[in-house]
Amino acid sequence: MPGLVHVVDDDASFRTAVERRLKLAGYEVATYSSAQDLLERLPGGDGPGCILLDVQIPGFSGPQLQSHLAGLGSTLPIVFVTGYADTATTVRAIKAGAEDFLTKPVSSEQLLDALARALISQQADHIQRTKLGLLQMRLKSLTPRERQVFELIVRGKINKQIAHELGTAERTVKAHRHQVMEKMQVQSLAELVSMAERLGVLDPEAKRPG
Repeated sequence: MPGLVHVVDDDASFRTAVERRLKLAGYEVATYSSAQDLLERLPGGDGPGCILLDVQIPGFSGPQLQSHLAGLGSTLPIVFVTGYADTATTVRAIKAGAEDFLTKPVSSEQLLDALARALISQQADHIQRTKLGLLQMRLKSLTPRERQVFELIVRGKINKQIAHELGTAERTVKAHRHQVMEKMQVQSLAELVSMAERLGVLDPEAKRPG
């Protein structure tokens, strides 16, 4: 699943060798000698791609650049590569979301495997973000009263309790409940609760049976 690989490394011979290897494997490649170089030239967009990032680079270090990109909202997965790996740096980078951590010299097989995994991960994240966006659109389609009913349903309240809480008739709540299920495109209460958790409307720990 080729995409665009951004290679950030201050070693010109390494950049050249990696660029050659990746182009032979069908990837597009852009190379940068420093973190600043990447930040100035990194294009926007959400196409398939990832960053192959040296830990020790001029200016920002690799992990500092990782943190900065996260703050900018970048969704590009990062594969670190280093000549001198230490456990603490590796653990910090992985905890901060790095896809992989490779030690030079890197074999072609190692490199291509790591990049393929990073791109598969990026695609999965993109699908999840798209799904969440659709759920958020459905949530916005609810009227203010339907939103109230939705929030009470997923907290385990039955129609009678909701009617009492909102000061309305039970049959009105039933009508709202039907609209909520239709607009959120679910068939069951379990689906609705799961959706509420994904949308952040309901804390998974906060559910209480009604």
